[in-house]
Amino acid sequence: MSALILFDFDGTLADTAPDLAAAANRQRTRKGLEPMAYEALRPVASQGARGLLRVALGLRPGDPDYEPTRLQFLEDYAAGSTVHSKLFPGIEALLSDIRRRGLSWGIVTNKVTYLTLPIVEYLDLTRESAVLVCGDTTAHSKPHPLPLQHAAREAGFSVERCVYVGDDLRDIQAAHAAGMPAVAAAYGYVGEDDNITTWEAETCAHSSTELWSAIEPLLPSDLR
Repeated sequence: MSALILFDFDGTLADTAPDLAAAANRQRTRKGLEPMAYEALRPVASQGARGLLRVALGLRPGDPDYEPTRLQFLEDYAAGSTVHSKLFPGIEALLSDIRRRGLSWGIVTNKVTYLTLPIVEYLDLTRESAVLVCGDTTAHSKPHPLPLQHAAREAGFSVERCVYVGDDLRDIQAAHAAGMPAVAAAYGYVGEDDNITTWEAETCAHSSTELWSAIEPLLPSDLR
């Protein structure tokens, strides 16, 4: 039998933070502020508009200016989401190797479909992917288990034959709630204050080139 390896997108498969940070800084420019350093914005890239606008402008949901700024952020990001985004080192080879071994892979992200698809297509990930689940595909997003359960079902696998890889606590929580072992991608958009050891992932990959060695021991026993 085969297995399904599921990946988060931003900060796990693809380095999308430069384009996300650029959209956040565009909101600062619109308000007459100087751009922030990329290093300050990168750790919250996986949190999307909510995290980026909090760090870039101190805005939180419920603030009077939050919603119009969020909509402008999304518009600016959609217009420039493939300028600097790219796969992390070794990811293209990893995905090819997964297929060569007779395994399947897919993507489960909290990013909504209209923002995800252009980048996934730009990075040529649609041809070999067994499934793509976005933040608006199911009624709930991570850390709820439903997106991962839906991905497994759509790809034709039981959750017991799946592994999930992600760079956020929500990814690990979703995997465990769905009944899947999880790999924490420590090379992703992890802040200095994040203690990955408390996430209770089965294992951790400190670079994208270490992913296979982290994933392989978590595969069903008949495949090891």
